Amino acid sequence: MGVCLEEYQLGEGKVRLNMAGEQRRLISDDGVRHDGRRPDELRPIKMSVGVLKNANGSAYVEQGNTKILAAVYGPRSVHPRHLAYPDKARVRCRYHMAPFSVETRKSPAPSRREVELSKVLREALSHAILLEQFPSTAIDIFVEVLEADGSTRCAGINAASLALADAGIPMKDLVAACAVGKVDGYLVVDLTDLEDKNGEVDMPFAMMYGKRKVTLLQLDGKLSYEEFLKAVDMAVVACERIYMMQKEALKQRYLTLRKSIEGGGST
Repeated sequence: MGVCLEEYQLGEGKVRLNMAGEQRRLISDDGVRHDGRRPDELRPIKMSVGVLKNANGSAYVEQGNTKILAAVYGPRSVHPRHLAYPDKARVRCRYHMAPFSVETRKSPAPSRREVELSKVLREALSHAILLEQFPSTAIDIFVEVLEADGSTRCAGINAASLALADAGIPMKDLVAACAVGKVDGYLVVDLTDLEDKNGEVDMPFAMMYGKRKVTLLQLDGKLSYEEFLKAVDMAVVACERIYMMQKEALKQRYLTLRKSIEGGGST
């Protein structure tokens, strides 16, 4: 007879209990996570570039069940004009979760968390953009979470970075992001929603991998010095894999464009 699991709401997270009322472990004794991955294994990732016709640049990213759509407009004029920076472009970012992206319908109005993450994404991406080349203009980045299953800010950065490159905006490098967490005492990469809510630590991390420069590092929870160093190493390795996927997605986009142009078709 199988073990029956029940799920209970606790604060903002959920705790899964078995029939004996004991908390369900998310990682087995041999290091296998609840979805079958090893601690250093990413979820299946899909990336598509140029998915929106009306945007200057766009991208779609899936990391497991997390689905993100990003669009970029600009550089373009700033209205009202007094908001423009005379020596560089102004980056404006909107991170938004669709009402249907979570289990319980959320309000379409921007929440405090969405306002905060809009700022986090803007700062993580701005370091990679050559803003000085476009004074007195604005670059608008829209990140829409279609389905949320953990690591949405990191997946959003990955999608937005691709959309910026698709828009032809000069950048120092692509920005790749991946969260590292601590679950049941194990350090793991690319957290799911269940791991995020029931884990001990969440550490979103983003970097320009080609330049070896970190653009985002947040830490929610406590790590020892040794654990922190290991977590950063795991994040860098994960970002390298994502960075290579980003480059491949852009390559496929422009190969498609080239074939379309050579064939006389429309894009």
